[in-house]
Amino acid sequence: MPELPDVAVYIEALERRILGRPLLGVRLGSPFVLRSVSPPLAEFRDKVVRRLARLGKRIVIGFDGELYLVIHLMIAGRLHWRAANAPLARKIGLAAFDFPEGALVLTEVASKKRAAIYAVRGDAALAAHDPGGLEPLTVGRDDFAAALVRENHTLKRVLTDPHVFSGIGNAYSDEILHRARLSPIKMTRTLDADEITRLFTATRDTLADWIALLRRQTGDGFPEKVTAFRPEMAVHGRFGRPCPVCGTPVQRIVHADNETNYCPGCQTGGRLLADRALSRLLKADSPRTLEELEERRQNRTAP
Repeated sequence: MPELPDVAVYIEALERRILGRPLLGVRLGSPFVLRSVSPPLAEFRDKVVRRLARLGKRIVIGFDGELYLVIHLMIAGRLHWRAANAPLARKIGLAAFDFPEGALVLTEVASKKRAAIYAVRGDAALAAHDPGGLEPLTVGRDDFAAALVRENHTLKRVLTDPHVFSGIGNAYSDEILHRARLSPIKMTRTLDADEITRLFTATRDTLADWIALLRRQTGDGFPEKVTAFRPEMAVHGRFGRPCPVCGTPVQRIVHADNETNYCPGCQTGGRLLADRALSRLLKADSPRTLEELEERRQNRTAP
């Protein structure tokens, strides 16, 4: 799912292309992508784009007359800038927004379509789409700390809760926790002042650094390779590969459809976190240290 850095760069690319331009029309490849009934899309025709904004992981396109289009990419939704009136690809083309200089195309490469478009009238209706999380790049340390410990949850959960912090998902939470040198399953109310400060700083620095990197990679073009798995990442999507800081193999916790990646050397004092998939693989209780894991692996491969 595109997260805060990806959405920020999307918005910057869109500002260069559609800000101040009229929307000539909207073409729907799938009627199910439009999740609202009022105002009708026909009302947006010829309206000029006045602003672009981010609400959590959502992209907001604001038009004259307090009209807004809210685009939620979900997991597999992606935006593309194409030539004017470019046709929609079969099966994956969900919608096209036509402008004088080109078309903004929404695609989704997934069997289950989750991406959504909402047509909204008025600031109050737009606010209803805001999950309400604090903006991690502008929040102060004290407000960050207060939100962090309001309830007692794991760090992974609280960072990815859109009602607590805005725009952080599975990928960048892994990167933040690695930089902060904190376990993803550490409970928020067990953090001391130094750990809170480390997490606060790591959150801001990680997101800012990734925005800067994605901005450099995109240049004046359009971000066409938006993915949750990037070679520059320290731990996310790097299971079994060496941590770039200490060289320890990156480990994972698999839960439902989500995978949390972490470095035992940097984040858990060398301790492996319990993982059901790992337990099944070893047909025993999960090992608690890297040494125990290596010993068990050697025993399994011994003649």
